Amino acid sequence: MYSSYQLVLAIGMVITGSINTLSVKWADNLKAKGSDGKEHTFDHPFFQSLTMFFGEFLCLLFFKLAYRYHVKRQYPIEDSPIVKGNQQFNPFLFFIPAMFDLVATSLMYIGLTMTFASSFQMLRGAVIIFTAIFSKMFVHRQVSVRHWLGIFTIIIGLATVGISDLLSTDSNSKSTNDIILGDSLILFAQIITAAQMVYEEKYVVSNDIPPLQAVGWEGLFGFLMMSLLLVPFYYINVGSPLAGNNSRGVIEDFPDAITQIMNNKWILVALVGNIISIAYFNFSGISVAKEISATTRMVLDSVRTFFIWTFSLAVGWQTFNPLQPVGFLLLLIGMCIYNNLLKAVPRRLRTVVHYPTDEPIIGGEP
Repeated sequence: MYSSYQLVLAIGMVITGSINTLSVKWADNLKAKGSDGKEHTFDHPFFQSLTMFFGEFLCLLFFKLAYRYHVKRQYPIEDSPIVKGNQQFNPFLFFIPAMFDLVATSLMYIGLTMTFASSFQMLRGAVIIFTAIFSKMFVHRQVSVRHWLGIFTIIIGLATVGISDLLSTDSNSKSTNDIILGDSLILFAQIITAAQMVYEEKYVVSNDIPPLQAVGWEGLFGFLMMSLLLVPFYYINVGSPLAGNNSRGVIEDFPDAITQIMNNKWILVALVGNIISIAYFNFSGISVAKEISATTRMVLDSVRTFFIWTFSLAVGWQTFNPLQPVGFLLLLIGMCIYNNLLKAVPRRLRTVVHYPTDEPIIGGEP
């Protein structure tokens, strides 16, 4: 039986994990007058990446407060799953994974403006494929037949989701080209996310750094770097579709984003929701992996994918296509096979492999 604390963590992870994606998509759909005085949708993926990194940075502040509290109360640091770990490390160790996170998150947020929220969440399952490949190449991890079977099932699921997107229509009348480009950007971002995870496994996990602290440092570096990049992005014209509907047709129009936020307070509500949910989701995800198991975390992540899909249907962000639940089911089965959750898989395929099943993912969640 789960304790009350574990249940709160699990429910909080599903709710805030769903809010992560839904709040970003909600902001994308909201309209307000921009700096040119014309009303248009809030197409500012790089600005939204900035708010995501700020949410991750809050994890560092929370960690510092928790650490000071334990020291002040003279509680044993090693007894706390939140603050225990090595403190003798160079913070710049997190700069490279933060840059991976910056590129991947920005690409995914651009893709999200062009496709459906549920597809965004489902296509992120492709990260398992590239992580397995990179782990074998750079960390020399053994990938068993069971893992390849799970990966093959996931690929079929991803293809099914992609086809369902092309056959779907929604109230915003997304074009086929936009959907293809959006889905492709999200899939490509998973390659970068996989590189981030493998880098963290090789250089960060081995240093036994508290995961919440690691997420916070990546958030700080990502926030500072994105803040600097917004300056040249304001002057680089790219046009549609990468510029979205911002007033000047540039990569990112920061003044336009601020103007829209001031003209529509619901956009601010969506951004604050994303910031808070990112911070709590990382905390609850790490806590679930520590208090229960990393496998439970994966299952809960699948539950939030289902919630995002049903919510998108309920509010009319997309129409029902029978292929999408089939794709989701295939993705779920593939992940279960990969993580050795299906007892029906023949024993010879369930070879014991040295994968860190109880090790939480360090990289922050967009």
